[in-house]
Amino acid sequence: MNRNILAIETSCDETAVAIIQNGTRVLANEVATQIDVHNEYGGVVPEIASRRHINNIVPVYLASLERSNLTPNELDAVAVTNGPGLIGSLLTGLSFAKALAFGYNLPLIAVNHIIAHLYAAFLENEDIKFPLIALVVSGGHTQLIYLEDHLKGRVLGKTRDDAAGEAFDKIARRLGLGYPGGPEIQRIAKEGSEDTFKFPVAFSNEENLEFSFSGLKSAVINEIHKFEQRNETVPVANIAKAFEQAVVEALVENTVRAVKKFPVENVILAGGVAANLLLRETLQDSLNKQNVRLIYPNIKFCTDNAAMVGAAGYYYLNEGIVSDYSIDAYASNLEGECLINVCKES
Repeated sequence: MNRNILAIETSCDETAVAIIQNGTRVLANEVATQIDVHNEYGGVVPEIASRRHINNIVPVYLASLERSNLTPNELDAVAVTNGPGLIGSLLTGLSFAKALAFGYNLPLIAVNHIIAHLYAAFLENEDIKFPLIALVVSGGHTQLIYLEDHLKGRVLGKTRDDAAGEAFDKIARRLGLGYPGGPEIQRIAKEGSEDTFKFPVAFSNEENLEFSFSGLKSAVINEIHKFEQRNETVPVANIAKAFEQAVVEALVENTVRAVKKFPVENVILAGGVAANLLLRETLQDSLNKQNVRLIYPNIKFCTDNAAMVGAAGYYYLNEGIVSDYSIDAYASNLEGECLINVCKES
């Protein structure tokens, strides 16, 4: 029997609604982006994002229903991101989801945003085997996750400060590039020369699976300052190239270490930074040497979208993990090894 999940994602600056069937089939995936609005500020302004979500949520929901050719009576559950993310943005989507679930008497599923990114890989890959390791890299999060089975696993390592995507945005802004920073750094880095600069990679020891990009960010900004203080032209492409290489090196090294510690057949790369071609290619080459398969979502499912929330929500529903109307939004990821908001007893 088909199960249709209506999913809502408003954790940052994308207002997204999707309808996913059986965790893999995308019946609708509508997104209202705010990139043009926030580009003026070089990053997301939370108050502006929240107001835009309020304006966008109903039209995006209606567009998603129309594209799916379904009626609300044909839905089986409402899934929504309730954290981590920007509180104002999250509350808009969560409040709307509660209203829909109540109005149509549907189960309400609160989905962890990081887990949703991971499940984007399942939208077009039904043969992913457990156990697996996932590297989730986005503007707000950098985590290595070990999954024994659906929704059962633990975090192996995470960033101690800036996320990789956040570092991309900040360095892009400092180099005078646009927002979001990831695509801009990737574009200009192609014009850079090899080995002109070498920036530090943190936590590059054999035992540590955590990340840090604050020191890298400071080193890059200090290098830019040196050129500015001498009234010299900043070599934007060369700096961008070395910065991108340093980020990729940190991500790949820790992922390979995780694979050696926890033998798996599959590694998932997910999140907005998963769209970076250097990261994909370098990680692919490194995992090939370990005879491990790399799986990543279509680029359109790397950045924030509701399809990934619906994919995860399907497995939440299968496990009977639903929420009541007291569920709240949270800005920071929950502590501990549990990967979902309601941990099932083992």
